[in-house]
Amino acid sequence: MFSGRAWRVARFGAPEEAIELQELTWPEPSPGQVLIRVRSAGAGFPDAMMTAGKFPLLGDPPFGLGEEACGEVVAVPAGSRFTVGDQVAGITEFLKGWGGYADYAYLREISTVRIPAGMTDEQAGGFPIGFRTAYAGLVERAPVEAGQTLLILGAAGSSGATAIQLGKALGATVIAVAGSAEKLEFCARFGADHGVNYRTQDLTARIAEITNGRGVDIIYDPVGGETAAEAMRSLVRNGRIAVVGLASGAPVALDPMELMLRNQTVVGVLSMPQEDPQAEAAVWQRLADLAERGVITTPVGAVYGFDEVPRMVANQTAPGAGKSVVRVAAA
Repeated sequence: MFSGRAWRVARFGAPEEAIELQELTWPEPSPGQVLIRVRSAGAGFPDAMMTAGKFPLLGDPPFGLGEEACGEVVAVPAGSRFTVGDQVAGITEFLKGWGGYADYAYLREISTVRIPAGMTDEQAGGFPIGFRTAYAGLVERAPVEAGQTLLILGAAGSSGATAIQLGKALGATVIAVAGSAEKLEFCARFGADHGVNYRTQDLTARIAEITNGRGVDIIYDPVGGETAAEAMRSLVRNGRIAVVGLASGAPVALDPMELMLRNQTVVGVLSMPQEDPQAEAAVWQRLADLAERGVITTPVGAVYGFDEVPRMVANQTAPGAGKSVVRVAAA
C-alpha cells in the first residue's frame, strides 16, 4: 500500500473550484498494471473536458486527472514484463479514475515503455499520448505514404506537433496550420515544411500555392470546426481526413455528397491498444527507437509545478505552443 497526494475532480465545474488535492492510498497493482512514483505528467485539452463534464468516456466524479506520466516502477503484479526500479512512461488508468497528477500512478502495462535514452523527465511525461495518437492516425487509421502531402491542423498543439514529426519520419511533406507567426516558427523547428496562419491567410489559397493547385492527401484534425471544414476544400480526390479531436469545441462539418463524389474517406482516431500485446509492444518500441535516434521528441511547452494543476487545466482551453507538462517530483 502506497500513500500520497493526488489532484482529483471532486465535482464538475471551473478547474479552480472543481479540482481538489486529496490524500489517497494506492493498493498493489492488478494484472495489466504497473505502479510508478510519478516524476512528471503530460497535460492536454482532455483535462479541461474531464473537469467540465464533457469527456465522453468518463462518468461522474470523483476521479483523477492526467492521462500520461513517467517515473520509477515501485510495484508490479506477478508476470509483469517490468520490474521494480524500471524507469518508464505510459498511459495512466485515468478511465478507471486514477490519474497522473499524483505522487503515484497506475500505468496500463500494455501502453507503457521504458524511457528512451536521452529523454528528460518533462519529455518522457508528455511522450505517450501524443505520439501514440499520431501513430494511430498516421499509421493505423489513415496511413501516410512517403511522398504524400499531410496537412496538420492545430499544428503547434501537443497533438499537432507530434504528428508533424511522425509525418516527416514517414516521408510526408508536412503543411502546418496554426494561429500565429510564433506558433508557425515552433512548427518549423519540429520539421514542418510549410506553414499557414489561418488567422491572417486564406487557407485554401495558401494550400493551393504550396501544392501547385493539387491539394493535400491527408488532413490530421485535432481541431474541428470551421477551420477543418475549410481545410476539406483542399483535400484531393481519394484523400483522407483523420478526425482526432475537437479543440474548437465542435467537430468538423462534413458533406456526405461531396465525400461520395470525391471518393474521400473520413476516419475516427481514438488511440486504443492493439488486441495482440506483442503487436502493441512493437508499436511502442518503434516509437522509442525513433526517439532514441532523435527523429521524434516531445514538443515540451509550458512546465507547471505540482501545486499549479488547477491553473494548468484552466489554461488548456487556450494553450500556447507545445505540450504542457506537470513536474510532480524530482528524479
